[in-house]
Formats: sequence, C-alpha cells, structure tokens
Amino acid sequence: MPTSPPVLAVIGAGFSGVMTALHLLRQPRPVKVVLVERRSPIGLGAAYATDDPAHRLNVRAGNMSAWPDRPDDFVAWLKARGLDLGPGGFATRGDYGRYLQGLLSSLAEGPDAAGRLLIVPDEITAIGSAGQGWTLTCGMGRTLAADVVVLALGNPPPRAPEPVSPQLEASDAYVADPWRWDPSALAEGQGPILLLGSGLTMVDAALSLDRVAPGRPLVALSRRGLTPREHQGAPPWPLPAPPPASLSPVQALAWLREAAALHGWRTAIDALRPATQDLWRGWSLERRAAFLRHARAFWDVHRHRLSPQVAERLARMRAEGRLRVLAGKLERADVLEGGRAGLVWRPRGETDTWRLDADLVVNCTGPSADVERSTEPLIAALAARGLIRADPLRLGLDIDAEHRVVHADGTAQATLFAVGPITRGALWEINAVPDIRVQAAEVAAAALRALAPPGG
Repeated sequence: MPTSPPVLAVIGAGFSGVMTALHLLRQPRPVKVVLVERRSPIGLGAAYATDDPAHRLNVRAGNMSAWPDRPDDFVAWLKARGLDLGPGGFATRGDYGRYLQGLLSSLAEGPDAAGRLLIVPDEITAIGSAGQGWTLTCGMGRTLAADVVVLALGNPPPRAPEPVSPQLEASDAYVADPWRWDPSALAEGQGPILLLGSGLTMVDAALSLDRVAPGRPLVALSRRGLTPREHQGAPPWPLPAPPPASLSPVQALAWLREAAALHGWRTAIDALRPATQDLWRGWSLERRAAFLRHARAFWDVHRHRLSPQVAERLARMRAEGRLRVLAGKLERADVLEGGRAGLVWRPRGETDTWRLDADLVVNCTGPSADVERSTEPLIAALAARGLIRADPLRLGLDIDAEHRVVHADGTAQATLFAVGPITRGALWEINAVPDIRVQAAEVAAAALRALAPPGG
C-alpha cells in the first residue's frame, strides 16, 4: 500500500530558505517540501525585495551563483536578459531577487516538482512537537504537519537602542525597521534625518532617502563612525593561500597584516575568507568574545565592501554635505513638542554632550542578535517553549555541527534545523551568498538524513 512522502517544512523564503528548498527538491528521494513565507512576493526576503537601482550587491556577479556546482549560473542569467555585467560586475539587488524567483518558479513549474512543492504565503506563529514530527501553526489559524522543520528566518529586525525612549519608539518620528519601511512615504520637511548606525543598512537607507528627498540633510551616528570600504579593480587570481585554521585571533591579525603588506588589504581579506569559518570554530568562547569586542567593527567595514558605483555616490554625498557621519555615543533620544526627535550624543573621546534635533530617526543598527529577547512572534514562541536557545555569545540560534537547533536543555533536536544568518554564532561568516549556498546544501542533506530510511 503506497505511503505519503515525508514532509519537510522550510520557514522563510529568502535566499537561505529558497536554496534549502531547491536542494531538497533536487534530490531523487521523493519528499514533499512546504515553503512558508509571510512576505509577498515569495522568494525575495528582505535583502532583495527592492527595486531601487542604487541598491547593488556587495559581491561580484561571478561569486553570486545560487549553485555551488554551477559558478557561472547568475552571470549567464544576466547575459540572457541583456544585463551583460560580466563576472566582475555588481548587479542590482532587485535583479538578484528576480533571479532567485526564476529559480524557484522554474523548479516549481517543472514536472519533477508536481506534488512535491507547496508554497504557503502565511506566517508561522508557533511550532510544537507532534509524535516524531512537528505541528506548525499559521497566522490564519490553520495547522501544517511536518516530519522535519528548517528555520530559514533571515536577519531579525533591529532592536531599539536603550537610549531611545518608548515615547519616541512609538512615534511617527522613529522608523524601527528600515527594511519594512517605504522611504517614498517620507513626510515633507526640511529638517535633518538621523540614521542610527553607519554600516551597510545605513548606506542603503541613505541612498534611498537621497533619491526620494534630494537635498534633505542626512546624519549617520555610530560609536566609531566607520563606514564600509569599497571594492577596487578586478579581483586578483589566484588568491594567496589562506592561513591555517589553527591560528589564534592575534595570530590571524598578524597574518592579515603580513598579507596586506605583500598583496594589499583587499586581497588579504579575500584570501582569509575561505578560512574564516574554520578559524571561528577553532577559537574558544573567550577568543571569540575578544574578537567581537576589539575587532568586529573593523572587520565588518573591510570584509563587507561596497560596489564601486555605490561607494562613488556615497563619497559624493559626503563631499557635498548631504550626508554627515558622526562618531559618538547616543545618550538620550526622545520626542519633542511638535513631534520631532530630540537627541543628546557624546562625540567619541570627549566628555561633553551635544544636542541634535531631527525630523526622523531611522534605526540602521543592524539585526538584533539575542533570540531569547526577540519580539518576533515565532522566535518568541520557540524560546518560550524551550525549543531554541541563544548561542553563548548571543549572536543567533545555538546549533550543533549538523546545523540542528539546540534545545534549551542543551540537546540537539534531530529534526529541527536552522540555516542562514541566524546561525552566525556557530559559523560567524554566514551573511553572504557564497557562504549560505554551501550551508543550504549541507542543511538539505542533513535534513534528508534525519528522515527514517525509505520503507523503514
């Protein structure tokens, strides 16, 4: 008597979720994949759900193929659509989102996917164990049954910095999540807009605001005032050999300095990249914490670089005074009479504070990391049930070497997996496509192994 194929549910349809689902469907074993996504359209996630032409990928097209075994796939896709950037070019993020949607559509509409892929446009608000499997509760109230669940939740929204008062956070003068905010809805005005943070999220917000409100003064504030560096020229090939994975953080820094002196810092960073996950895994908790305290900000701005087009535009905005970047600490932020935001900040290295009033404050501090303090409904529900816990450094979910989610009691759960940026605590370098595409394939393989043997 025929039996129903096992069901694997992937929650989240950004790059991490889409690629995990596609890897599952590429396997010959008959399984049913349920891909759940609350955002519309399906397949974009926060990173690629943009049509702003100023929002470009931070990685060259030649490194952005979704498939580890087909490195030219994205470049060929661009060329077929008259977008012949070449492998050294930087495509728009909107085009990359369309590329991902095309991959999903072509597989979903193919004969091999008939009855094997179900796309559910809904939000999962709770997950509970049910025998050997799981029950997923949707926002509309219905439930889904799955034998295996993969959490592909992407980057959670930023948390409000502690100096931001609840009154400001609840007001129209504050944008809590720039990825769920439409800059074209900006109210008219002439006053400055404050961007909290000076990393990649700030860059995207500044570019969009400069497009929809040209001439509006923009001010970015972060502790160090560091902004992402830019890519320059063609990537060297071949790259120098990466360092041994046994190096301590201090030794890795020494290696970087020596390699930078010989090849330039960009080449040194790129050469280190293949070894970063192994280095991170080999460091003790204390060494990882020391890296985060002393080197993270500098690593981020050198590692996650801007395309030349974006860097040139940002430099022009700064030179013309349309964007100022301040280094300092936010002390207080509240709502003023009339609805504007009033902020007090202290410049880096100084004791005196300064006053800054703004028409709007946009939180560009990056994703919130501590899953046990998350306000996202699903993450909060999982934490409340003890089905997840934060990694020791509170960078994301705690997982084991097989990408299985660790229960609050410290045991790895055989059929609950995680993929993508939310696993940063275990892997560190897991934000960019070249890293996630490898992990997605590994998670798909581990999820299939977790199922009972066929016929068993």
